[in-house]
Amino acid sequence: MAPPPVASFQRRQVLLITAAVALVLFGWQLGSSGLVDETAPLFAASARAMAETGDWLIPRVNGLPRFDKPPLVYWAMGMLYALPGQELWNPLGTWAARLPSALACGAVMLALADTLLRRPQRPGRPGLVALTAAFAFGLSPLVLLWGRIAVSDALFSGLLALSLLLGWQTYAARGQGWWRCWLLLGLAVLAKGPVAVVLLGLTLVLFGWLQADMAALWRRLRPLPGLAITALVALPWYGAALVVAGEPFWRSFFGYHNLQRFTVVVNNHLQPWWFFALVLVIASLPLTPLLLLGLAQGVGPLRWSWRPAKPLAPELSLQRFAACWLLAVLLFFTAAATKLPSYWLPATPAAGLLIALAAQRGLGWAWRLSLALTALLAAGWLASPLWVPLIVAPEIPGLAPELLAGGWLLLGGGLYALAVVLGLAQGRSGGAAALLALQLPLLAFVPLVLQPAWQLGDRLRGLPVRQMASALVRQARPAEPVAMVGMLKPSLHYYGRRVVIYEGAEPHNLVNLADRLRTETRPGQPASTPGEQPSLLMVIDTGTAALPFWQGLEPQLLERRGIYGLWRLDRRRLERRAAQLQRQGVAADWRLPRPERY
Repeated sequence: MAPPPVASFQRRQVLLITAAVALVLFGWQLGSSGLVDETAPLFAASARAMAETGDWLIPRVNGLPRFDKPPLVYWAMGMLYALPGQELWNPLGTWAARLPSALACGAVMLALADTLLRRPQRPGRPGLVALTAAFAFGLSPLVLLWGRIAVSDALFSGLLALSLLLGWQTYAARGQGWWRCWLLLGLAVLAKGPVAVVLLGLTLVLFGWLQADMAALWRRLRPLPGLAITALVALPWYGAALVVAGEPFWRSFFGYHNLQRFTVVVNNHLQPWWFFALVLVIASLPLTPLLLLGLAQGVGPLRWSWRPAKPLAPELSLQRFAACWLLAVLLFFTAAATKLPSYWLPATPAAGLLIALAAQRGLGWAWRLSLALTALLAAGWLASPLWVPLIVAPEIPGLAPELLAGGWLLLGGGLYALAVVLGLAQGRSGGAAALLALQLPLLAFVPLVLQPAWQLGDRLRGLPVRQMASALVRQARPAEPVAMVGMLKPSLHYYGRRVVIYEGAEPHNLVNLADRLRTETRPGQPASTPGEQPSLLMVIDTGTAALPFWQGLEPQLLERRGIYGLWRLDRRRLERRAAQLQRQGVAADWRLPRPERY
């Protein structure tokens, strides 16, 4: 028999605490640092362009259409960019760009807690269990990172998590509100694409098999009319984009960003087949042993046939459902050729459920191992004066000494040590209480350690690029072209509000640059000859500037910030150097198809 739902007053208290913690984890100082290169400024610039031009159909960045993701995240950011007073409340552009990710992660924390409050899985302290599940999700290193950056992954993972939780609640409630999960699934498809349907479908198939209740699952979730709802939500934009953009949209979005990413390695993201097993371990530290125990408990004895077996009561099957959810993500992305750590984000809500439910069933070897891992991490932070000086980061000069001078890592070691002490002290009070005691110092780690270190990294790595963007605005002549070579930072385009020609540091990139200036036209940057536009503004890093083929061009150094310099370059000298390299056999390759080009 299922335990009764938590009383409404206690439920409101737990949800209020969860919301307050989510605000600290994902909202605190959200706009106090700049956009993080290299991907986030592309999303932010596309969304801002939508708000400024009124073209809400096709995302565009740096004068080119951007087909890598569907529009939902751009719409969410763009609506915030459309609000007045950006210079006052959003000076760095990051409130508008990051808020959809932060809200999505906060919504998942509330949904996890609410699900366990409405349908407790075991007797005893359901409010604490709900809090520990929400905190286990929010404290995942992956969630803490992607919940505060301006990309689509957190929004997609949040919408998929809400869809899956509503799907399980529909099964537990004998089919009530069956349409809700399919509506949310449609929004998830608008956030990242058809992979949302695949992950939900694979989760339901695994769950129906392990639960030996496929017929009831089908009957209660009504997938055929449900998929029709999903299609009604998602397909109109896809159809309109295909009509307007045509074959380039089809080739880029479906061909490259979906089919090709699954079947072949793209953009050098080659990883071994066991990559996501490692990510699983890292993404739930220091509670990975509890996650593995919860996964084993959820799967239970494996069934190797479709013979009917006695299922769990639907309202008590959440741990099994979470196990199937996590396995669906693991199996699908392990099979994919292209592997990125962010692909694990859709599994992190399931991991939070499994950790909390495993702890609720009792403390044992998994708890002792979790405490040992916490102690090991505490020792690592406390030993930071030994290993931080070994960090080599040419792009962030001065990182190691400033990181040590701030004292944040030593404070982090103290907080992890406190977590061990509190976890040991509460061990006799029960699993949920002990887990919550361990989590509380880790919650304090985010505003006291992680956020100051993040702002240090932004000051050392991001601020020089923003200063270069300001210098562009001050120094640029009318219609003078702008380029960045070597380190390619899209935030230069975002903060400078100029079309920027990006090229790498190799000899063929110099040849590309000269040829593109003369022949490539895009909105905001027409092609021109040296006679029409005799000079070029170029941002170049010190490492690239030291290469022999970039030397001897006699540039005018206008400004220098950090590792970057702003050159005004005579295009005739640039073309003479390009011609010299071409005589040596160096050929331009910028016309070759490059799906990641911006």
